[in-house]
Amino acid sequence: MTEIENFENLNAGDKHYKAYVGPPKKYDLVGAMQFNLLTAFGLRDYHKLLDIGCGSLRSGKILIPYLRKGNYYGVEPNKWLIDDGIKYELGEEIIALKAPSFSYSAEFDFGTFNEKFDYLMAQSIFSHAASAQIIKCLKEAKRVMKPECLFLATFVLGKESYSGSEWVYPACVTYTHDYVLKMIREQNLDAIKTKWLHPNGQSWYVIFHPEYRKSVAGILDTLFTANKIKSSFTDFLKKNK
Repeated sequence: MTEIENFENLNAGDKHYKAYVGPPKKYDLVGAMQFNLLTAFGLRDYHKLLDIGCGSLRSGKILIPYLRKGNYYGVEPNKWLIDDGIKYELGEEIIALKAPSFSYSAEFDFGTFNEKFDYLMAQSIFSHAASAQIIKCLKEAKRVMKPECLFLATFVLGKESYSGSEWVYPACVTYTHDYVLKMIREQNLDAIKTKWLHPNGQSWYVIFHPEYRKSVAGILDTLFTANKIKSSFTDFLKKNK
């Protein structure tokens, strides 16, 4: 068997493009989750998306074909991950057709693209980052967010907030909900914790410019009311077979 066929036996953090970015058995599940979340929050093919920590294109392999040419932007310090994602998941033809842009910066430098974005995503980035790194990312993100931009990001919530100064990987760090909001609001941004489920127990937040709060609250209300109705209807069908 080849290395790729054997990836399920690896641990999160092992140097394989499907394992290095998280639990390898959940590779496709997490990628699909990100796509579903973004489209539920309104992402359409004409929008510009910045994928922070895009890794081996776990979600990029779905998002790049979906978005129009030139609308996907990925930041990932480990170039080999992107190279393997293209080689094993996407192929050079899709890259040529859709023309995604990549930056290999480890400093959350989003200005290199010279673009403003409709959506930003940081899946399991802040779950490994020190508060100073998160704040740097938020500051850079604000500079490239369009007025109605939505920034979807995960945190691992806990009773205490990580006080270290180093990136922690593959282990995760925790922050309290109040501290998450404090970091975000200090950058003159706002955020709401969503009810979107995550297979690794992380919490999704939607981050936005404060003046857009009413619109975001409306999106969340519509989205999760619809999910509640769907769940209730599913339960009804099960009970009335």
